[in-house]
Amino acid sequence: MAAFSGCASPLSTTLRSGLAPFTLRHRLRLRRLRASAATLREVCAGRVPEHVLQRAEVVGYVVPTEVQEQSLPVLLSGQDCILHAQTGSGKTLAYLLSVFSAIDFGRSSVQALVVVPTRELGMQVTKVARILAAKACTVMALLDGGMLRRQKSWVKAEPPAIIVATVASLCQMIEKRAFSLQSMRVLVIDEVDFIFGSSKQVSSLRKILTSYSAASSRQTIFASASIPQHNRFVHDCVQHKWTKTDVVHVHVNPVQPMPSHLQHKYAICSKKERLHVLLSLLEKDAPKSGIIFVAEQSEKSKKAGHPPSTTVVVEFLRTTYMGSLEVLLLEEDMNFNARATSFTEVKGKGFLLVSTDIASRGFDLPQTSHIYNFDLPKTAIDYLHRAGRTGREPFSKLACSVTTLITEDEHFVLQRFQNELKFHCEELPVESMFAFNL
Repeated sequence: MAAFSGCASPLSTTLRSGLAPFTLRHRLRLRRLRASAATLREVCAGRVPEHVLQRAEVVGYVVPTEVQEQSLPVLLSGQDCILHAQTGSGKTLAYLLSVFSAIDFGRSSVQALVVVPTRELGMQVTKVARILAAKACTVMALLDGGMLRRQKSWVKAEPPAIIVATVASLCQMIEKRAFSLQSMRVLVIDEVDFIFGSSKQVSSLRKILTSYSAASSRQTIFASASIPQHNRFVHDCVQHKWTKTDVVHVHVNPVQPMPSHLQHKYAICSKKERLHVLLSLLEKDAPKSGIIFVAEQSEKSKKAGHPPSTTVVVEFLRTTYMGSLEVLLLEEDMNFNARATSFTEVKGKGFLLVSTDIASRGFDLPQTSHIYNFDLPKTAIDYLHRAGRTGREPFSKLACSVTTLITEDEHFVLQRFQNELKFHCEELPVESMFAFNL
C-alpha cells in the first residue's frame, strides 16, 4: 500500500516538501535537534506562550514524542505541514501547540480552526485545547446541529480564538454568516484521509480549503495515521491549492505503521460460535478496559427487521459476562446526547465499549488494553485505526493486544492486512481453549 512505502531515514522519519525532499543539511539539523532536545519546552524553544507550556507540563506533557520532536520545528516556523504518524503518537498536541504559537490572545476573532470528522474526536480535541488555553482565550466546539442556533449568537457576540468543528456544523455556521474565516491564521484538518474518503463530507471540505479561505493567508495542517498514496496527496495539496507550495510531509515510522509492542491474534470460528468465543476471550484476557468493534448494520438487515450486531453483542454480554467491567454501547445512529453520555461514561474507569467504527478515529482512551474485532474490518486502514485505540500511553509497559474473530473464508483477508501493515498475527487454538454451550 502506497501509504507505507516510503524509505525510512536513520530516524525512521521521512520529511518531504511539496517541491523536493529535504536536503541532507536539514536531516543533519534534525538529528542534532533530536540528540540535544530533552523536553517539550526545549523543542518549543520559546515560540509557544509560557502559560501554555506550563499547563502542558502540569498535565504531564514533558517529554516529547517522536512525532512532536520531528514536526514542531516545522509547525512552529509557520510552514504548512502534513502530520503522518501512528495513532496515539502525539499529533494532536503537536498541532495545538502550533495553534497557540500563532494566535493573538488579545484579539477578538476566529484565528484557528480545527476540523474533525466526528463529534467524539471533536470533544477530545476541545478538552485538550481548553486545558492548554487555561482561560487565556476562548475555545468553542461546534459539534451538534441542535446547539448551533444558540452558538450562532455566542460566536457573533464574542468570537472565540479557536473553533473545533465537524465539517457539517462548520459549513452550516459559515453559510448562515455567523462568522467568517478572514482572520484565520491556522487551519487544521484532523483525520484528513477519513474526511476526504467520506462522500458526505468531501465536497464541504473542499469549500473550507479553497472557498472560505485561501491557503496563501493561513498555515494549513493535515493530520492522520493513514494517508494512502501520500506522495500523490502531497502533490494534490499543491496542485489544488489546499496548501502552499512548500508544504512539508512529516512521516514518522513509515516502515512500521503500528506500534511494535502490540500483540495481534486471531481465532477462526463460525458466526454461530462468535459470541461465545468473545465471552471466553474476555474471561481469559481479563482486560483493564476493552473496545469491541462490530460492523455497521446493512440496509438489507435493517429492512428485514433484524437488530443491529451492536445490540446483539451488548445484550449478550450484559446477560453472560460476569466480570467487573461495565458494558457500554456507542454507535453512529445514537443522538448526540446519548453518544456524549456513552463517551463520558467510559472516561477514567474500566469498561467494555461495543462500537461501530465511529470509535476507531481519534478516540483517546489510554486505559484501553484490549481491542476485539468481532467483525473483520473492511480494509487494512480500518484495521490500523481500530488497533490504534490501544497502546496509547507512550511510556507505559501495559501489555496490549488486538484479537480478530474470523471465519475460514476470511483468513486470506486478514493475511492481506498483515502484509500491508507489516505485522504478525498469532492464531489462537479455539478447539482446545474454548468450550461452547450451543
